[in-house]
Amino acid sequence: MGNRFICMTKKEVKENGSKSKRMGRSQRKLLAEEDFLHRQALSMALHQQQLSQRFDGSMSRRIGSTSSRRRNLPDDPLSNGKQVQEFLENVKTKKFVLIHGEGFGAWCWYKTIASLEESGLLPTALDLTGSGIHLADTNTVATLAEYSKPLIDFLQNLPEDEKVILVGHSSGGACISYALEHFPQKISKAIFLCATMVSNGQRPFDVFAEELGSAECFMQESKFLIYGNGKDKPPTGFMFEKEQMKGLYFNQSPTKDVALAMVSMRSTPLGPIMEKLSLTPENYGTARRFYIQTLDDRALSPDVQEKLVRENPPEGVFKIKGSDHCPFFSKPQSLHKIFVEIAQIP
Repeated sequence: MGNRFICMTKKEVKENGSKSKRMGRSQRKLLAEEDFLHRQALSMALHQQQLSQRFDGSMSRRIGSTSSRRRNLPDDPLSNGKQVQEFLENVKTKKFVLIHGEGFGAWCWYKTIASLEESGLLPTALDLTGSGIHLADTNTVATLAEYSKPLIDFLQNLPEDEKVILVGHSSGGACISYALEHFPQKISKAIFLCATMVSNGQRPFDVFAEELGSAECFMQESKFLIYGNGKDKPPTGFMFEKEQMKGLYFNQSPTKDVALAMVSMRSTPLGPIMEKLSLTPENYGTARRFYIQTLDDRALSPDVQEKLVRENPPEGVFKIKGSDHCPFFSKPQSLHKIFVEIAQIP
């Protein structure tokens, strides 16, 4: 490589210089901003890890028809900023509220936040109780209401005439379902991102049963359970080992994002995902729901996602090819395009 650099001709140097100049200022700015955001998120995550270490419990180691809006989207570059801005002039709801999945926190949306803001949208990412930099001990979170409290507080404090587009990733789908049942008037659209879009009377855990086994077996035999109140008491949470997480969640994600996740993820409270949801036709049933499927997902397989869509049909279904369980890392541009498209649906 060094010899190649030394032996380059003047013509080659000139050509390379021209290529470099052809990279638009906006593209260089995007790359620089993303790198800055990643370093900032990593710094915050390291600080958060130090704060959350005191909460580690004792661990015993694991639109109409849905077909009408099905889309297979490649990971294309972001649209021209001016074009996106023109499209968004007619968007009624610009506020996005981003809810993370099990073990994650608001930090996982850093790429999504940057892209949405650049497009003129207004994103807010929340830490659920005991997640991210929220200081609650996850071992004390026993119900879905407790786990979802930051989201519920946010919706309660919204002005009466304001609505949001609510996004839930993975088990965060249960939280946005809970919100749809209790605050349907505050939510313009709900987007389930490879998420637990459960039906009435179903537990979020049931969605993962194909990968994790029955709830009964998991509670008795799993080596990933956490006993925050002592081994003689029921488990309070769970957390996979690092190699397990890499295989389940990040099989297509960039190395630096996996590194960020490894120092940022926290245990997941067990109570909320074992709780059966009560969803009524009058509230949850009136919501405008959209589902985004991830086609290289090892945590929630495409077959399971397809089953969720079939049994509880949303208004629209979108698909991202080549995405693992974390498209905000592995396919951020495709994810952004879908968010913009859903925002524009009348």
